[in-house]
Amino acid sequence: MVTKIIPIGNSRGIRIPNRILKQLEIDDRIELVFNEESGEITLRPIRNVREGWDEAFKKMHAIGQDELIIDDSIDLHDWEW
Repeated sequence: MVTKIIPIGNSRGIRIPNRILKQLEIDDRIELVFNEESGEITLRPIRNVREGWDEAFKKMHAIGQDELIIDDSIDLHDWEW
């Protein structure tokens, strides 16, 4: 896709068609990656690293796969404070 660089106040920017933003699930923020060696700028959507975890944990609980793997009890009597 070819697009023009347009003035935006004292800066310059590009317009990205709304259909592309929706297709890539980009809301209002992106990550810009600059590669000086190749002279390229890459735009990446910012994803929530824990996106979908809540639903996954609910499914795990429903099928009984949410038990602790390690013993998380601590004997605090042996510790010196």
